[in-house]
Amino acid sequence: MEQQVTIKKVLNNNVIIAEHPSYKEVVLIGKGIGFNRKKDEAISFAKADKTFLLSDEKEKEQYMNLLPHIDESLIDFMNDILIYVEKRMGQELNEHIHVALTDHIAFAINRAKNNMQFSNPFLMEIESLYPKEYQIAMEVVTMAYDHMGIQFPEGEVGFIALHIHSAVTDKTLREINRHNQLISQLVTIIENNMGLTIDKNSVDYHRLVQHLHRVIDRIHHEESIGDEVRLANMLKQEYPVCYNLAWKLIKVMQKQLNKSVDESEAIYLTIHLQRLTNKS
Repeated sequence: MEQQVTIKKVLNNNVIIAEHPSYKEVVLIGKGIGFNRKKDEAISFAKADKTFLLSDEKEKEQYMNLLPHIDESLIDFMNDILIYVEKRMGQELNEHIHVALTDHIAFAINRAKNNMQFSNPFLMEIESLYPKEYQIAMEVVTMAYDHMGIQFPEGEVGFIALHIHSAVTDKTLREINRHNQLISQLVTIIENNMGLTIDKNSVDYHRLVQHLHRVIDRIHHEESIGDEVRLANMLKQEYPVCYNLAWKLIKVMQKQLNKSVDESEAIYLTIHLQRLTNKS
């Protein structure tokens, strides 16, 4: 038998909130799923193209307040987008993306229609750190152009990529942005101290940014990479400038993240910095 749910609220022709016997409140999305439906009416769970839970009361309220202000065709389009992203990423997305990305795309459309230009200062870092999410975000922007004839600026690709990364890692955008800002700050410190400008399109830049990202992740999860005293002493003697700069970066990370950093991180940072010195 088809599983039945009970309608609690019809948000529009394409979205309803229903009572599920196991999951309590669920959001059902599908073309025409809410048309001529009434509260307390039973409906087949299988009729929805997309379902998700909104267990967070604040997000549920935000979603309910958002829907009346956006075109129903956009809800339909967002449903297609989220199914596409889920398929491309090969995993389920956290429920918060339904609210966050719908809200972001709706505002992005208004910005594009009003020709409001803005830049994304972390575009290079985002592309380097999350290449798969960035590629999918580019595809989403192409889909938006094909569907609505709206051309989003390049900066939007970065923001959409962040939303996708947030949904697959269950990290908040605030946390992701904080880490990206820290990486950008660390790169600036490296350039200033080493008296060079790093080519943002170079392999070395991508390696450096990805390494800094992994360091921050290890610090966040309080992971150790082992003790390499002999190697540390050798690098300290051979490359004192890079070794001291590595420790300067570590102290910045300690202060920003409010966590201790494994001393061995200085070894691998020194190696990356020395590689940059050689290339310059």
